[in-house]
Amino acid sequence: MPNLIYGPQPCFLERVIACLLEKEIEFEVVDVDLFKGEHKSPQFLKLQPFGSVPVIQDGDYTLYESRAIIRYYAEKYRSKGTELLGKTIEERGLIEQWLDVEAHNFQPPLYDLVIQVLFGPKLGMTPDQKRIDENEKKLAQVLDVYEERLSKSKYLAGDSFSLADLSHLPFGQYLVTSLGKEYMIKDRKNVSRWWDDISSRPCWKKVVQDYPAPV
Repeated sequence: MPNLIYGPQPCFLERVIACLLEKEIEFEVVDVDLFKGEHKSPQFLKLQPFGSVPVIQDGDYTLYESRAIIRYYAEKYRSKGTELLGKTIEERGLIEQWLDVEAHNFQPPLYDLVIQVLFGPKLGMTPDQKRIDENEKKLAQVLDVYEERLSKSKYLAGDSFSLADLSHLPFGQYLVTSLGKEYMIKDRKNVSRWWDDISSRPCWKKVVQDYPAPV
């Protein structure tokens, strides 16, 4: 039985799907229509009491929160596909560190930019230019830290592609496509080199093709 991923198509599932593809794990997407409020239905709330996506079911095991999910799959299927957790405890520590950096420093300003620039206007909201400028400034500062780090290592956690890099792909894709701010990556030599590398992986290309972000 394939692993089930609950969430809206064609987006919001990219982090988990990229991990499953890297680990060569079969899966099936169960569409949850957010606009119809299916994520707030009693049936869905039994799986995810906060009414957010994605959620996975691996047999009788249910798990939510995308970063918890990718850690779970990378550990359970460690011998399959791409090694994403490092080979030593020190490598694992760095991977966990940069996963936290992505969650607390990289995604938050980008998430707000996506809401302000992309989704807000479609929902009748007027973009707040002050918030947009503030978030761009925050993101620039984060990317400057990345530029320094990536001047010393090929990937964020060392010399091998890992969950730390994979977790940046969904909102990095928003930055370079939907938001039209590719220059924030391209103007930083080492960040640009890193992004070209991780975004050209066959598994991510398949995600972008099959689950394109809104534009």
